[in-house]
Amino acid sequence: MTETCHLILNSHTFATLFKKHKNIMKRLFQLLVIAAMASFIACGPSAEQKAEKAKQDSIRKADSIAALMADSIRKTDSINALGSDSLRKADSVKKADSIAATTKKGKKK
Repeated sequence: MTETCHLILNSHTFATLFKKHKNIMKRLFQLLVIAAMASFIACGPSAEQKAEKAKQDSIRKADSIAALMADSIRKTDSINALGSDSLRKADSVKKADSIAATTKKGKKK
């Protein structure tokens, strides 16, 4: 009988301890969730870091725009140089043709 009472007493004690530990585990889990959420919030970039990143992004964009403009100017200059070179060649050909025409007229007389 004492063994039966002892088992009943132990099962009752186990149930009581289990309920107590269950509540403790719930509280512990809640604290862990809150700590995890706080760490996620704390690990994000600060306002200063965000401002510095925005500044660096705008500088990078401005540099790329300046590089594109310089490239465009370089291409325009080379096109203009080709155009003026073509005009010089056309003028030379025209001048040579006029000289040749004058020379032919002079030989016919």
